[in-house]
Amino acid sequence: MPLPLEPARPHQTLNQETDAPSVLALKQLVARLQREQNKTQDLLSSLGFALRSFNNLNQFLELIPLVASRVTDATVSALVTFAPSGRLRLQRLHCANDNACLVVRPSIEAAIAAVEANDIPIDQFDDQVRQQISGIARLFSTSILIQNRDRGRLYIFSQDPEYIWTETRRKLVQLIADQTAVAMFNDELVTELRRKQRLDRELEIGAEIQFRLFPRHCPEIDGITLAARCTPANHVGGDYYDFIPTHYAVDPENAGKDEQDDEDAGQARSRWGVAIGDVMGKGVPAGLLMTLTRGMLRAEALNRRSPAQILQHLNRAMYADLENSHRFVTLFYSEYDPATRRLAYSNAAHNPPLFWRSRTDTIEKLDTWGMLVGLDSDTEYEEDFVILEPGDTILYYTDGFTEASNPEGDRFEEDTLIDTFQAICRQKANPQEILEELFDQLKNFVGFGRSNDDDVTLVVLQSTA
Repeated sequence: MPLPLEPARPHQTLNQETDAPSVLALKQLVARLQREQNKTQDLLSSLGFALRSFNNLNQFLELIPLVASRVTDATVSALVTFAPSGRLRLQRLHCANDNACLVVRPSIEAAIAAVEANDIPIDQFDDQVRQQISGIARLFSTSILIQNRDRGRLYIFSQDPEYIWTETRRKLVQLIADQTAVAMFNDELVTELRRKQRLDRELEIGAEIQFRLFPRHCPEIDGITLAARCTPANHVGGDYYDFIPTHYAVDPENAGKDEQDDEDAGQARSRWGVAIGDVMGKGVPAGLLMTLTRGMLRAEALNRRSPAQILQHLNRAMYADLENSHRFVTLFYSEYDPATRRLAYSNAAHNPPLFWRSRTDTIEKLDTWGMLVGLDSDTEYEEDFVILEPGDTILYYTDGFTEASNPEGDRFEEDTLIDTFQAICRQKANPQEILEELFDQLKNFVGFGRSNDDDVTLVVLQSTA
């Protein structure tokens, strides 16, 4: 027998009738939340696009408070930036209504004024803002951090007493603050890159000027041949070498009155100064002092003074500038007379040149007593000379050569340079061959692909028959 159908219950029909509005409201709520989510995504997407596209940081920063207030449904949003100098700036303020701006703006500006007047330290700026806003608006803020340095604050205010700072809203604000930090850091990198490019260009110009100050080629001098090379560690270096023609004009009215005077004048016109020096330090400061040294030495060399007198006058003239710059110059100056094959020299604490005597196959150091240029204004310098015979060879060098190190940390050292130089001279090599071989030996010692840490300069002088 079939079971009778159960009659409908009255309360079930009632639930179906009342559930319809609830479902509709739920659907509307979901739709509204979906729209809010889409709005937030669109705003964040637009901010990301601006971050990638804007070249002007200020244009990007103007968007930050606007986006922050909209994604959090807040009344006011403000961006305050901290410059590396410590200066604070209200970068941008976005308000849902004018009344809100009238309340918030004076509070932030008062806090900024207090910091800049040294009334409060910058790390208490946030507390000062909160005190100003207390009782007026609900506040949330987050730091804008660049490499763990606080570079600003992003503030969000709401005048709605029922406003709640949910975890989602806090994360959104932090995300916007992080994007702000990225934009500011990128702008700093671009600024630094432009500064570096400008500096590199200035260094290139400085290097070109310095290169042109070095002798373009070795002069042809009776009785000797020369070769020289300077390899700076940076664009601009502090090493110096020069060949200075000490030619003196002869007054035609007095020429021929005294045979000895004419002979002396003729010899003076043919003499040449050979100099090598090293300004303590590297880079642009050393390069500037090197240029100063070159100009003053050339002026002194034209005054018909001896090498020792030239160094003494140069030291007095440069003392004040070198003392103010806390730098010194080592300098070896020699003057060659083709008529007598005499090389007179004086040393201001520079590495003594190596003198290879062809006849005896021995190495001597050309050295005299003398202090660094710029160390003592009253110092005096000694002088000595050698007579060059055919085949005699002199190597002028800077300490960048002997202090060059290999991957193991060993230095080239002076003894190695002496042995290498002597071995090459025994092969009857000319100055250019000696120069090339010494630089090749240094390159092999330092190692493939490694550069020297200091400027390296060599000058080779060889007496001919």
